[in-house]
Amino acid sequence: MNGRGRRVPRVLLTLCAVLPVLAGCGGPGERGDQVTAAATAFERALDGDDRAALCAALAPETRSEVEESEKKPCLDAVGAQDLPAGGPVRSVDVYGHQARAVLRSDTLFLSRFPGGWKIVAAGCVPRSGRPYRCSVQGG
Repeated sequence: MNGRGRRVPRVLLTLCAVLPVLAGCGGPGERGDQVTAAATAFERALDGDDRAALCAALAPETRSEVEESEKKPCLDAVGAQDLPAGGPVRSVDVYGHQARAVLRSDTLFLSRFPGGWKIVAAGCVPRSGRPYRCSVQGG
């Protein structure tokens, strides 16, 4: 084989190694699946009144806001938030380390943390020409 025959496979291997890094550690499909899984887990915890799972699903600042607003630990405070049951995930938009999950009856906003995707806002309602109004959100 000539030098050119060997170079093509090396170039392909280099591209295969570099493209996932340039794409941000996984393609949009994989990140979208991760966001869908996080939103679905949050909804299951909400449906089952699993307050420990709800608190674990919240981003750190959001959890702190929930605790501060109720002046109670998250396990007690999260139940007072009156979050709507959102139902199944209908669509997901991922923008780098931020995402939006549109459910049947709710919209969740998520951020990617070292431990995975966490809820930064929930109980969000769109408003024409204005930002979403969310019943739970970080500071």
